[in-house]
Amino acid sequence: MKQLLTFVKKEFHHILRDKRSMLVLIGLPIVQLLIFGFAITNEVRNTNIAVLDNSKDETTQIIITKIESSQYFDIDRTISTSDQIEKAFKTGKIKVAVIFQQNFQEELAHFNKAQLQIIADATDPNQATTLTNYISSIVVDYQNQVNQQNKLPYTINTETRMLYNPQLKGAYTSVPGVMGMILLLISAMMTSIAIVKEKELGTMEILLVSPMKPRLVVVSKVIPYFIISLINVATILILSVFVLGLPIQGSLLLLIGSTVIYIFCALSLGLLISTITDTQQAAMLISLLGLMLPVVMLSGYAFPIANMPVILQVLSTIVPAKWYIIIVKGVMIKGIDITQIWKELLILVIMTVIFLSISIKRFKIRL
Repeated sequence: MKQLLTFVKKEFHHILRDKRSMLVLIGLPIVQLLIFGFAITNEVRNTNIAVLDNSKDETTQIIITKIESSQYFDIDRTISTSDQIEKAFKTGKIKVAVIFQQNFQEELAHFNKAQLQIIADATDPNQATTLTNYISSIVVDYQNQVNQQNKLPYTINTETRMLYNPQLKGAYTSVPGVMGMILLLISAMMTSIAIVKEKELGTMEILLVSPMKPRLVVVSKVIPYFIISLINVATILILSVFVLGLPIQGSLLLLIGSTVIYIFCALSLGLLISTITDTQQAAMLISLLGLMLPVVMLSGYAFPIANMPVILQVLSTIVPAKWYIIIVKGVMIKGIDITQIWKELLILVIMTVIFLSISIKRFKIRL
């Protein structure tokens, strides 16, 4: 028994001395609990919406106030014509538009019924369905409240329209998310592992003293994964269009160009990981935990970012997949042009430059 306790004590000493192991054993569960606890929820809150009030009467103002006072919606803008609705959706800043018919209050007073239309961005069908149900519930609650005071009941008919994805296909959400995840993991993880493998085997120094320039050695490691990533993109797009029925509404050239920028960003991230790790296991661990979890949780792929605490929303801005998924949804599904996604593209370019700069600096220092 004494020998057993001695060995147990020795093992604890080994664990406590290894800071990386302590970080994984103690820090990882805390991080996962906080992220999963706050991010995994089907509830949607603080969603930006637009309102087109063709009536501008007391009743419509009461309903608008009820919608805005709920925890689910923030009125981002008030639009004056129906032509502005699709433009507002293409900016990506609103998820729902509420439209009141003309003479809304008069229709209720004289005919005991009126019309209200709800238009939702259905690129994320689950979120769109949830949001339209929330608004319909608020309208029904107001209707019931008013009917308690009236002899003849009022009926407010809500017409729902799903923009971009009227059939509510799940592929409209899964395809952009899968593209963002696959390209990041293949480009970053496999690049970092390939370079670290040479360092682990001791052959990197031999390659660097060969007649080939050092930067060309690194480029030769990167090119195969760049080509493989392009093949994956072509495969995903072909399957999406011809098997899943997901159309490419925008420019195919813009979509491919944006994807190339994203791949370069992922490859530069892989180079950065290779400079801070010495073993393939460490590179794979950092890639999986440091890339896959944020892509799934903080990119907007699986869960709305607006639901998360402010600190997680801030962290999501450094996840490259978040910006790429916005681009893919915009170009592929909404058919927007470069003037509406240039900010996202610029962010990816800046990230690429930062990752490459740090990688080159650390690479020289290590050598």
